[in-house]
Amino acid sequence: MNVDETDLPGFGVRKDFMTHSGRRLGVVTHRDGGTELIVSAWDDPDTCQASIPLTADEATTLGNLLGGQRIVMQLTEEHREVPGISTRQFHVAAESPYRDLPMGKAAVRTRTNVSIVAIMREGEVLAAPGPDVVLRTGDLIVAVGTEEGLDRAAQILRNG
Repeated sequence: MNVDETDLPGFGVRKDFMTHSGRRLGVVTHRDGGTELIVSAWDDPDTCQASIPLTADEATTLGNLLGGQRIVMQLTEEHREVPGISTRQFHVAAESPYRDLPMGKAAVRTRTNVSIVAIMREGEVLAAPGPDVVLRTGDLIVAVGTEEGLDRAAQILRNG
């Protein structure tokens, strides 16, 4: 995928790409730290058809959603030929009893036979997180296991 990067003097940087469907999508990062999600005309990247300002939290959440989905799709494809194995993602909610605690306190693997293979946090991937990784509100957890185990893991992360 070709990403075009354009300096916007005195304003910031625009990074965009052409989708398969012919739309030009991108992000403008302002010099003051602001972020905008943009849709430009396919034949003229300077013609903005839509602009959505994002707060830092919104930009992080969008990045986690998109990045997490890519990881889940890749793992799903890799496990397609393994009967009974699925991949799922979970968010750590503010109400989770394991928020701000090491992941090992939840004992998800011991209690469900589900493996947590990655955590998406603030646009970064923590691959193969160990039990000492502290869970944070908004973390996107990527897990692999049986459907029953994944259901139980979701309950544990939500209710304890």
